[in-house]
Amino acid sequence: MNNKLDLENLPDEAEVKFTCNGQAVGKMRNELKVDMVSPIKESFHLATDEGSFHGGDATAPPPLALFIASLTGCIMTQIRAFSKRMKIEINDLKVDSRIIWKWKKLDNIYETAPQSFELDVFIESTEPLERVKSLIAAAKKGCFIEQTLGQKNIINHKLRDGDSWVDV
Repeated sequence: MNNKLDLENLPDEAEVKFTCNGQAVGKMRNELKVDMVSPIKESFHLATDEGSFHGGDATAPPPLALFIASLTGCIMTQIRAFSKRMKIEINDLKVDSRIIWKWKKLDNIYETAPQSFELDVFIESTEPLERVKSLIAAAKKGCFIEQTLGQKNIINHKLRDGDSWVDV
């Protein structure tokens, strides 16, 4: 399969697979190589860092900033892509997002839990409200990040121990 994202060239169903290799550098900075390996191949280099709270130098956005940017960018991308496919004209698009987590101090560490995810969508269009609403509904279903957040997920962690891996 080539790198051109052409809906007609994609299979009816596919596994969309990403990998990420991270390397700790500096105080709290992480250099990340992100690869889309299926159904097409693309690579990206990103970085995260923390500010002084965690002892970092704030040389890159913290992971939570990339998280909200990913959610916001995903829905915006899907709205624009699907508007073309659904033949719904958009003159302007803006999204304001808010994510709130609960934070609880436990001795010298802390625990977190998601509290809310809110996205305010501003679409300037001459289309009837019902068509614009159908566009947003379709975009929500097509947004990988939103669909991931909307369900319970199991995240497996393994730790390298000599020549083997152990579940953590």
